[in-house]
Amino acid sequence: MAASFHLFFIIFLSGFAAFPIFSFVYANANTTQHSWTPINHHLYHSGEGLIEKIKSLVHRHPDKLTVETIQAGTKDYKADITVVTYSQNWEQSGDKSKLRILLSFGQHARELISSELALRILSALGEEQFPPEMDPASLHDTLENVVIKIVPMENLNGRKIVDAGELCERRNGRGVDLNRNWAVNWGKKEKDYDPAEEYPGTAPFSEPETQIMREIAVSFNPHIWVNVHSGTNGLFMPYDHKKSTPDGLPSQRMRELLDELNVLYCSKRCLVGSGGTAVGYLAHGTATDYMYDVVRVPMAFTFEIYGDDKASGADCFKMFNPIDQTTFKRVMDQWCASFFTLFKLGPVCLM
Repeated sequence: MAASFHLFFIIFLSGFAAFPIFSFVYANANTTQHSWTPINHHLYHSGEGLIEKIKSLVHRHPDKLTVETIQAGTKDYKADITVVTYSQNWEQSGDKSKLRILLSFGQHARELISSELALRILSALGEEQFPPEMDPASLHDTLENVVIKIVPMENLNGRKIVDAGELCERRNGRGVDLNRNWAVNWGKKEKDYDPAEEYPGTAPFSEPETQIMREIAVSFNPHIWVNVHSGTNGLFMPYDHKKSTPDGLPSQRMRELLDELNVLYCSKRCLVGSGGTAVGYLAHGTATDYMYDVVRVPMAFTFEIYGDDKASGADCFKMFNPIDQTTFKRVMDQWCASFFTLFKLGPVCLM
């Protein structure tokens, strides 16, 4: 393998959690405020525009969807997070026998494709745009006994910075990586730590975004958690902060589910396993590790839905997001279908 390709292969894995060895590439990109490929506004909404479109969709389907905005912060920094809840029967939405699923998108600001997938999934839940090869009756049966909460854009403040032209920004509105601000193994820094990429904040849950997400998770008590990113194609389970997976049957079931999704939707090309092992570096203070170890979510995952292995490390929009209609549609169809398979297989795996 040529040395230049090997270098880039390592760099492009950074969508899930910044790869510190080569994060100077991103630091330089943030400093120069330059990215080679601009946002394709024919494919992508602005952050605020996407949230408004989601709210309009919810209002068209009050029998299935509800939306709320949760706020937190101080006088100096505030954050709003929009949360959409799906249930076929609201009278039974609090039924503890139902499978509860919590999905978060847009945690890293530059990963626009993540939040676009949230909109696509919500369109399917509203029965406006069905997943490939799924008929309405099958969709209804799959979702009859689930309650789903979707956070379409966890990091709206950071996304505003990206929309303003700083396309390599992944952190929130005051420079904190929200996927380093959780309490499990928080603050540990590898030798190649770069604060321009993965600054964890002043303390666990120092950021209003992570405070809100923790409250949602604790109150909802999900059976399945998925944190959706881009930068590569991967299906990851705990742990991110060490090169191992949990012991026992729950870990085995998580792995079996990911292996099946890899066959069905990745043609066996997705990286699969613990984040700390499969990605090739350790990430400390991540949401998925907290969900598994502290909230005790039985199945906690991170999905990486896209990465361009030919893009320059400084070309952040192209590196993390499809830039043409054909690829964009393929990613939307492929991963939307994978989530509905997850909704279907989840109850079976948890039995």
